[in-house]
Amino acid sequence: MNLLFLLLFGLISNGATYKPVVLIHGILSGPEKMIVLFEEIEKAHPDTKIYNFDKYDGWSSLENTWRQVLEFRSFLEVIGRKHPDGINVVGYSQGGLIARAAIQTLPFHKINIFISISSPQAGQFGANTAYELFYSKIGQHISIANYWNDPLEQDLYYKFSKFLPIINNEIRTQNSSQYKNTLLRLNKMILIGGPNDGVITPWESSHFGYFNTTLNVIPLHKRPIYIEDAIGLKSLENNGKLVIIIKPFVHHLTWHTNRRVIQEVIIPYLD
Repeated sequence: MNLLFLLLFGLISNGATYKPVVLIHGILSGPEKMIVLFEEIEKAHPDTKIYNFDKYDGWSSLENTWRQVLEFRSFLEVIGRKHPDGINVVGYSQGGLIARAAIQTLPFHKINIFISISSPQAGQFGANTAYELFYSKIGQHISIANYWNDPLEQDLYYKFSKFLPIINNEIRTQNSSQYKNTLLRLNKMILIGGPNDGVITPWESSHFGYFNTTLNVIPLHKRPIYIEDAIGLKSLENNGKLVIIIKPFVHHLTWHTNRRVIQEVIIPYLD
């Protein structure tokens, strides 16, 4: 009887535990800006182990994106070894893009859920002349230049950008299959964004939508990255593993600091 009780107690206890969560901040920001999100996860899921990535804060977040990706990948590897049953990853803004790329470079990861909060997954656009700096050897040392996707200068984008077109498999490389297969290992990918974001341009980039050459926004499901299943988004959705959340009336700077928003669109997806 005592043995049966212990077995049942063990099953109940294991069922009530939550996977560790890794947080990564956005551009020109730092781990301190993720504290509200940290607190809300802790409150909703007591005793959850939470890791708040503390590298590349402030101005250092402008360093080359690949450098940040590799650093975060190493961080995930260390955390993953500590928790072989799996972890969850939550990335905000640029951090969500860095996290996604880091996951793509980990062929045997045990990441269960990846949540991307208002991240420029299909790129960022804005000032019409920014490409003059960004699409150059010097410009590519700047993180935002690595995912600057100028719809009016696509030839230069493919010529100079050493990051986004590669991880989105727009340019085929020897790692293209890995970049797709690693995302397919996820149990869930949550893409969060909204029309009142005010920073990510177009805001649909948070869902892999983007401008065409006439500056009309093409939604994810009509873009080659989905139709051709370039990085596995179509497969994830067909298997019920891709969740797209459109949340209006949320500004970019409040996705990770508004407790109500966190409770509504982030907490429910953490297991």
